[in-house]
Amino acid sequence: MRIIIVTGMSGSGKSTAVRVLEDEGFFCIDNLPLTLFPKFIELIDNSREQVAGVVLVMDIRSLDFISGYTATFDEIRAFGHTIEILFFDAADETIIRRFSETRRRHPVAEFESIPEAVRFEREQLAGLRHLADKIFDTSETNVHQLREQVLAHVRGCDESGVMTVHLQSFGFRYGIPLESDMVFDVRFLPNPHFVPELKRFTGLDPAVRDYVLEKQSTMTFITRVEELLDFLTPRFRSEGKSYLTISVGCTGGRHRSVAITEALGRLFAAQNVRMKITHRDIEKGTS
Repeated sequence: MRIIIVTGMSGSGKSTAVRVLEDEGFFCIDNLPLTLFPKFIELIDNSREQVAGVVLVMDIRSLDFISGYTATFDEIRAFGHTIEILFFDAADETIIRRFSETRRRHPVAEFESIPEAVRFEREQLAGLRHLADKIFDTSETNVHQLREQVLAHVRGCDESGVMTVHLQSFGFRYGIPLESDMVFDVRFLPNPHFVPELKRFTGLDPAVRDYVLEKQSTMTFITRVEELLDFLTPRFRSEGKSYLTISVGCTGGRHRSVAITEALGRLFAAQNVRMKITHRDIEKGTS
């Protein structure tokens, strides 16, 4: 049975990860007393429940876990199970800011300040971080990106060093996607909305795609963007960036931005990246 220990710093994204794992069919339980670990695993193992595995969330709230996890892990492994430790972390300043913004109380309440509590927690969890099979650094990661990273890991498609590029179209009418790393505005291109025979279609339809992509201004734009991405992508990768979100916007997110996003996807197809394409506003109306 696959047993995952979710641990790490408070405010680093463990709750988001657990929701993802629950959706993947894992049986998740938070803050179970350490002495009950082996019995709990035995009960799940002997039950007829169809589960992908078990997720146990343990952190600074369980000081008995911090002091005694080694012996308990050895006992569970002796029954033939594999234990996988996922450690969630973030820079101290990021964690402090998150607690400040949410006005949550840090689990280590004995300290007068959040920075002191964070330092203490980091010291206590240092051993677990060293043992971790996977460390998720969420300092620059939003909840959507973290979800994708956790999914990639548990599904076995987490390729070290391979960047995930998320290309998405959107309509400025509905707001710029907050998770964007780069935004390209293509509202300067001719708009199929004003061509009666094209208005009801989207940038996924060949007629609209050809109308947008065959324009000289479009060809020049794509060439310039390709040169920019050829320059930036390997530098992002060498910096350790694992997730890049590129958003392409037009007025309503149905025609021009969709066609351009699909064209950029074809450019990335030849590179060593995992690629995801979404069209956020394609069904929301006409541009």
